[in-house]
Amino acid sequence: MSSKGKHVVPSGGKWSIREAGSSRASRTFTTEDEAVEAAKKIARIEGATLYIHGKDGLIRNRRSYANDLLPAKK
Repeated sequence: MSSKGKHVVPSGGKWSIREAGSSRASRTFTTEDEAVEAAKKIARIEGATLYIHGKDGLIRNRRSYANDLLPAKK
């Protein structure tokens, strides 16, 4: 399963999760920590790469979950 990267980005005083190539947020959070934790879960499930941006918009951290795919429930 291949998935687009997930980006945690600043958004008007809040923090959003966006899929690579999308201009719209899939979810928005009050704090960066909340957004990062939610994005980690999504990236792990989808086997995606997570990009965490700083307040300046530049990527400051990257983590690949491509090998961490959760097994399908039986």
